Amino acid sequence: MRLLIIGEHSSELSTAAKIAMDRGARVSFAPDNEAGLSALRKGHGADLVMIDVRRDVEAFIKAADAERIAVPVVACGVKSDADAAVAAIRAGAKEYVPLPPDAELIAAILEAVVEESSDMIVVDPAMKKVVTLANQVAASEASILITGESGVGKEVVAKYVHAKSKRAEKPFISINCAAIPDNLLESELFGHEKGAFTGAVARRIGKFEEADGGTLLLDEISEMDIRLQAKLLRVLQERVVDRVGGGKPIKVDIRIIATSNRDLADEVRKKTFREDLFFRLNVVNLDVPPLRKRPADIIGLANHFIQKYAELNSVPHRPLSEAAQRAAAAAQWPGNVRELENTMHRAVLLSEGDEIGVDAIRIPDGSAPVSTSGGDGGAPEALVGQTVAQVEQALILQTLDHCLGNRTHAANILGISIRTLRNKLKQYTEDGVPVPAPGAERQAG
Repeated sequence: MRLLIIGEHSSELSTAAKIAMDRGARVSFAPDNEAGLSALRKGHGADLVMIDVRRDVEAFIKAADAERIAVPVVACGVKSDADAAVAAIRAGAKEYVPLPPDAELIAAILEAVVEESSDMIVVDPAMKKVVTLANQVAASEASILITGESGVGKEVVAKYVHAKSKRAEKPFISINCAAIPDNLLESELFGHEKGAFTGAVARRIGKFEEADGGTLLLDEISEMDIRLQAKLLRVLQERVVDRVGGGKPIKVDIRIIATSNRDLADEVRKKTFREDLFFRLNVVNLDVPPLRKRPADIIGLANHFIQKYAELNSVPHRPLSEAAQRAAAAAQWPGNVRELENTMHRAVLLSEGDEIGVDAIRIPDGSAPVSTSGGDGGAPEALVGQTVAQVEQALILQTLDHCLGNRTHAANILGISIRTLRNKLKQYTEDGVPVPAPGAERQAG
């Protein structure tokens, strides 16, 4: 856990730093926003930034976003800084820590940041096989390819492998190849020198250098441009990176984990993914089964999410009723663990009484999740007589409506890239087909 504190040294901030270090965090200081940004650019990464509200919190968050530096921010200040605290939260800070600091509060915040790093709820034998294989290969230096549908928990498995590896005390850096435009992904991965292109106002360390000594997760690698795949292959072979605009190769010591919700062997046959890179990445394959194929995990995960969101929303903890358990276990969960989590969060907020009843198990449009018990898997009569394109269009539009217009979430459920979904919707619009308006977007994971 790496904590960067931005602000002038004071007894209060020093106390906060000591509390964090006592909890196992590695703490560094920066006197102001620019020094903090400079440290992040240079690869002195952080899992959390704590910034004094006397600094311009909004300016720091905007500057970090502009440079695509993804790091959670919490603000801190003396208890009398109520207005500054409100302003910081509105600017995008995740939390406000009053000073002098409360040890339990800081411990809770640090725990919240790292709780997803290695915790997995595993009950079903199908998932236990994946974990057993992960434990076998975690201590090695082999590259690992984690495959599975969107929302099954591929990143959670990657973090688990890192936590069990010899590199556990070193950085775990993740980059979503599907969420960053092709023209920016190269700079994000390899870094750039000042003036390398328009907007490169300072030298920036890329994810490879930031992950030096640790693990780099290339999330949804199937979305990477074929040109960048060649450059990535060189890094894997020679363990050196070339910054954009730089002239000197830089050695890196990293372990690569990649994820994909597509069949990369099929992408190789389509000539959209390099065969040599596929073999480099696929030394060990961890194939995470969809939730519908690991039904024993459903109730364990549901109970975990219920406890998590009851505590987060400060509401009483209510267990699932027997009827609600049956409904959850029988649902298809096309969005897998991600959809189950959102549904349980919703159930925690909607439920009344001593238990979470079946009426609280609802998808966003208010209907119950589709059960797996209906039918034998054959094509429904309603599909007979329709073309594949017509069925695809109906599925895409219904999924988008199910996600309240959130295109990133819909793409994850459908198992396609956001770029593909946007192209499909553009074509539908040009053909005069009504398309749901875009909803609140979030980054794919």
